[in-house]
Amino acid sequence: MEITVEITDRLYKLEEKFAAMGQDINAYLDGLLYADYLTYWDYIHLDTLLSLQSPKTSFPDEEIFIMYHQITELYFKLTLHECKQIAEHPALTSYFFVSRLKRINAYFTALVSSFDIMVDGMDKSQFLKFRMSLLPASGFQSGQYRMIEIYATDLIRLVDKSKREELKDATVDEQFEYLYWKFGASELATGKQTLTLQQFIRKYAKQFLQLAKDNTETNFAAIYRKLVEQGEDVKLVEDELRKLDLFVNVEWPLSHYKSAVRYLEKDPQDIAATGGTNWQKYLPPRFQKRIFFPFLWTEEQIEEWGKTWVMNVLKTYKISK
Repeated sequence: MEITVEITDRLYKLEEKFAAMGQDINAYLDGLLYADYLTYWDYIHLDTLLSLQSPKTSFPDEEIFIMYHQITELYFKLTLHECKQIAEHPALTSYFFVSRLKRINAYFTALVSSFDIMVDGMDKSQFLKFRMSLLPASGFQSGQYRMIEIYATDLIRLVDKSKREELKDATVDEQFEYLYWKFGASELATGKQTLTLQQFIRKYAKQFLQLAKDNTETNFAAIYRKLVEQGEDVKLVEDELRKLDLFVNVEWPLSHYKSAVRYLEKDPQDIAATGGTNWQKYLPPRFQKRIFFPFLWTEEQIEEWGKTWVMNVLKTYKISK
């Protein structure tokens, strides 16, 4: 085999690279000689991935339920990958910000459009049975989703609506005590924290609080304000932030609402969620008015936040019955 100029040039460059690190190129070339060829299944750990479904019952559709939630968490991980790039960028520009926001919105496009798997993709009678084996676990306990919220906005925007005005000038520690989701997993009769919420707080509270403190100046809302102050063109940034606001605070929770209406609505009294959450009040955006970037919306848009969407969902599913 002829040793071409291109091969020789690459060898010289490799030798320079390894020499700069005090390494012997010959040892690395030996490693290449002995290494096996990489396969697709080894690279993505396919066998491990396909072994991670462990149903608690014998109902076939429980595997659908497990796999869909695992897929969801992988999309959340992709989103957090972009969030970290944005927050940690040493010299962020509107161009970089927009490019990463577009990626995040693409992930949520896939998430929202795929949720019909949960809405219509399982047998209702099977779901209502196997769900009882999941107590007190709940999708409410998705820590990655809460991290996405923290990266996206000022913490005051995640405070329960009834406390936002009172705590607008409070410390991060004080605001953290009144995050909206802490009120979404309380026992319906007593108002006490459910076991679901207690477990969640024990596992994630310190991590969430530290993340909020670390990102007071690097959450998406804060970054937007800095770009405006620097005189950058933020038109495309605003477009992507609005899309993200709608995805996370309207379309994603309402996809869950559709599923809840499909599986849990029942006359004369609705079925409680596995985590004990009051889904009728917790999921609809018009009740929580959870908005990451209120400065990008008109007063009328804020007042009507998610209302039309909810009414259409209820109308559709009541008619289908």
